[in-house]
Amino acid sequence: MRRLAHVFAPANTVINRPRSSAPRRTGGDGHVEVFVSNEQTDVVLDERRWQQLALGVLRKEGVRGQAEMALLFVSRESIAEMNRIHMDSDSPTDVLAFPIDMIDNSRAAGPTARSSTPVLLRADVGEQPLLIGDVVVCPSVASDQAAGHAGTLDDEIALLVTHGILHVLGYDHDNEHNAARMRERERQLLEEVHWNGPAPMVFSQGY
Repeated sequence: MRRLAHVFAPANTVINRPRSSAPRRTGGDGHVEVFVSNEQTDVVLDERRWQQLALGVLRKEGVRGQAEMALLFVSRESIAEMNRIHMDSDSPTDVLAFPIDMIDNSRAAGPTARSSTPVLLRADVGEQPLLIGDVVVCPSVASDQAAGHAGTLDDEIALLVTHGILHVLGYDHDNEHNAARMRERERQLLEEVHWNGPAPMVFSQGY
């Protein structure tokens, strides 16, 4: 299985450049695949369920053809180390997103203040298959914050997976306009793919 993207600018680099208005979302002949790796033991997970959620979100977002994304569930210690290396922060976080072929992406916080997306350099968009990126979730941190955030651990993990995918597809919440757009799309996707109905009253996205 592919591992985390390795083409990074330093986490403290400020890169001023236009964002792509139409990220590439179509690969060659083939189908969309999500590779799931559960590398933690703190929370029992149904890996296939989260794979299907990720596939559903990607398809709703128009990803087609031969495309690959990795979804990793890691321990608090592992995500803290990734956060230190790529974001220059020593604390654990709930989700990290690593775009590859999709966009030029500048630093963006996740659905809580501790969540982040590293600055990445653009990869070769002509590479086949389309390498969407990697989403890394820490179920232990999700468990800690679920009650005051999405409401339940199940909904929190669904939120983090969806949030990370939207980041690798080019969404951001670096200003209020973009944040409102991302929140709205996040809720729509969860209602369509996760709940199959309206969001629970207690649901909060936290940003």
